[in-house]
Amino acid sequence: MTSAPRTTGDLPDDPADRTLPQLLARNARAYPRLPALSWQSAEPDADWTTFTWAEVHEHTRSLAAGYRALGVGRGDHVLLMMANRSEHWLSDLALVRLGAVPVSVYGTAAPEQITHIARNCRARLAVVEGAAQVAVWEPLLADADAPLERLVVAEAGAEDSHLPYAALLRGPVPERFAEELDGARPEDPLTVVYTSGTTGEPKGVVLTHGQVMANALALDAVVELPRHVEHICYLPFAHIAERMLGIYLPCHRASHVYLCADPTRVGEVVRKVRPAQFFGVPRIWEKLSAAVRAVLSLMPAEQRVLIDRAFEIAREHVGYRERGETPPAELEERYGRAREDVLLPMLAAGGLDRVTWSASASAPMPLDVVRFWAGFGIVIMDAWGLTETTGVATSNSPRTGFRLGSVGRPVESVEIRIAEDGEILVRGSSVFSGYLRPDGSVRSALDADGWLATGDIGRIDEDGYLWLTDRKKEMIITSTGKNVSPALVENALKEHPLIGQAMVHGDNRSYLVALLVLDAEAAPAWAAANGVEAAGGLAGLARHPAVRAEVDRAVAAANTRLNRTEQVKRYELLTEEWGPATGELTPSLKMRRRVIRDKYADSLSGLYQG
Repeated sequence: MTSAPRTTGDLPDDPADRTLPQLLARNARAYPRLPALSWQSAEPDADWTTFTWAEVHEHTRSLAAGYRALGVGRGDHVLLMMANRSEHWLSDLALVRLGAVPVSVYGTAAPEQITHIARNCRARLAVVEGAAQVAVWEPLLADADAPLERLVVAEAGAEDSHLPYAALLRGPVPERFAEELDGARPEDPLTVVYTSGTTGEPKGVVLTHGQVMANALALDAVVELPRHVEHICYLPFAHIAERMLGIYLPCHRASHVYLCADPTRVGEVVRKVRPAQFFGVPRIWEKLSAAVRAVLSLMPAEQRVLIDRAFEIAREHVGYRERGETPPAELEERYGRAREDVLLPMLAAGGLDRVTWSASASAPMPLDVVRFWAGFGIVIMDAWGLTETTGVATSNSPRTGFRLGSVGRPVESVEIRIAEDGEILVRGSSVFSGYLRPDGSVRSALDADGWLATGDIGRIDEDGYLWLTDRKKEMIITSTGKNVSPALVENALKEHPLIGQAMVHGDNRSYLVALLVLDAEAAPAWAAANGVEAAGGLAGLARHPAVRAEVDRAVAAANTRLNRTEQVKRYELLTEEWGPATGELTPSLKMRRRVIRDKYADSLSGLYQG
């Protein structure tokens, strides 16, 4: 295949032949004054800075010239370790225009993971955020097994002996530099995304322009959004979800990206932007629902009656939509009143009153969380996919149908089937090329017929919806030979608002045990509502007899919904929340089961004694 003309903004007639630089040129020509990117400095209450699509196109041209002056050329890998800040987003696009391959690294990656990635992709240049990152990366400059030669540092004053990012924009743009830009072909690598390492070392997933374009078109076919829609970008760019939602789809749709460099401030940005779309991994939706439930628990009883009635009406309305039926006129009228009088004012307080598309992926979504948001009329369109499938492979859709609890039906760019052992297999135009080898070659992971074995277990119902059971490698096999899905049990435990995190254990054991963590938002609210006083935050609450008695009841209630093999016989209530910084969660907030098992090995062993 050959690319279309480089700088005219024209696109090939066949969408499969399009590349990211062509989309940028199209946006600069067709939508020059539309906002493309907005960001804030780290100062409190800082104003937003905004680039239009014309400004993005010009800025990335100058930035690409700066990278070219450092010796970066077509096909070179460049490592990026920064938060969701403008330097990261703009560098990504500038490098792609140059024909180089940007590789984002999680900000929470351990030094050994960074070393592995640097050696694997053979990058000679890394762009990092500030002094803290410089300290981690500097040893690699002397690593004989890594070709890293230079660091560029984004934060002013933190570069010391390394090149300041601002210097990339100070040099003149060579007169004939345009000839080096925007020549990518659909089959060229667009990025390498490293898996988050829930099991083993991160693997470099090579994704091409063509695969990303195929996925973008497939996603557009299942969502209903306003033109040039805004997107709040707060997940790491090292995660395929944010690369698609925060970089590639905005270029495809000419939409407006709001960067949120600090994920803890995403609520502030949501209230400011009031977006029409919002994506969150399950843990984000769990934390949001816990926060709302905490507020509801403190409301007067008469007010709760009105709210609960509105919730019931909204869930009834969603039920008709889920079945593909038109709600009766009488219900439509009641829902309209409930939405206007009760639900929208509550959503507006959190900035979610304009949401028309809400979604989740990355891990199984607890059904009680989905149904909680359905009470607001918000249907979380759960999706499923892998880094290796360029993100979404199946999705629920307000346009083509949804089933709460499922992860939807295959998007247009893939087909799926279930192997004899229940493993989900996928193939199609958005399935990856293969894993990067240190010599630059790509190792395919597909079988002779093009199928990728995903490692996930699931079933397809009679209407074509995919239902996830678990990760193949995470299935628990008890000493009696029974297979248990840990996610199924964990989600049942987390239905009680007190329990924010749970991990069950029982491989080669006769029964299951669990490690539980109190919810940081819901637990204090529950304590206040029940007259429980305990010093020391979550740790103090975890030791309080009334809290432990309520958790006992929560575990017992979950067990009534599980079969005998799945029931939790004993548990330990921990005193600290799990997170990426302490290693128990990946940056995309998935559990690292091996890390948790190792860290709490004594606790788990103790649950099988006595």
